[in-house]
Formats: sequence, structure tokens, C-alpha cells
Amino acid sequence: MRIVQSFITTALLTFGAAAFAQDFENGEDLYLLHCATCHGVEAKGQGPMAGILVIKPVNLTALEAENGDTFPTERVIRRIDGRDPLLSHGSPMPVYGFFFEGEDTPYKTPSGQPILTSQPIVDLMGYLQSIQIN
Repeated sequence: MRIVQSFITTALLTFGAAAFAQDFENGEDLYLLHCATCHGVEAKGQGPMAGILVIKPVNLTALEAENGDTFPTERVIRRIDGRDPLLSHGSPMPVYGFFFEGEDTPYKTPSGQPILTSQPIVDLMGYLQSIQIN
């Protein structure tokens, strides 16, 4: 059984991006429900709560442009899931973290390195990548 589990884990890490499809509609729904309050409906950092935050929300549509035309996948995932805390929310980001929990899903970074995260975050990442401006 351990050999089978090891094989499955290796296969998922190797082919993770192809194994788990992103649901862009679910990603957009998650964004509007949990992120737009601070980052705004247009994701440009102008949400209704932005004015009271110590650290102003970033323009999420420019993440790729501000990072050498490479979407900062690992950094964004780590911010959302709390592994890279951002204290502008009064607590580590996200304050809605438990909504993004779920079974670990491998997701490939632009360098090809897999990172484990949940399916809701995979969906949210798909949405965020789809709104990048160049």
C-alpha cells in the first residue's frame, strides 16, 4: 500500500497542474466573496475596506507585470493560505483562511516546481492569473 501511495504522490507532484483543473468561475466567486472587500471588484486595491487597512491592498491585476512578466504563483499561494503572513488584516492573511482549506492539491509554479495547496486556492489562482494586464 505504501508503494502505491508513494507512486500516486509522485505522479501528482509531477503532473499536478494537468491532474487538477482550475474552475475559473469558482475562483471568481471566491474572489468576489472573500477578496473584493479589500482588493475591490476590479482587483485594483480599491475595495471598501482598503481605507482602514494599515498596509493598502495591492493591485492584483498587475502582479505579473510587477514581477518581470511572471505571475508570482508561490508567493500568492503562500499569502492566501497563510504560510507567508501579512498582518495588514489585523491577523495573518487571510482572515477567511478556513474557507480555502481542503485536501492538498499539487499546483505547478512557473518554474515547474510543485507547491501543495487546496482546490479552492487553485481555482482562485486561475482567476487571478486570468485578470492580469500587461
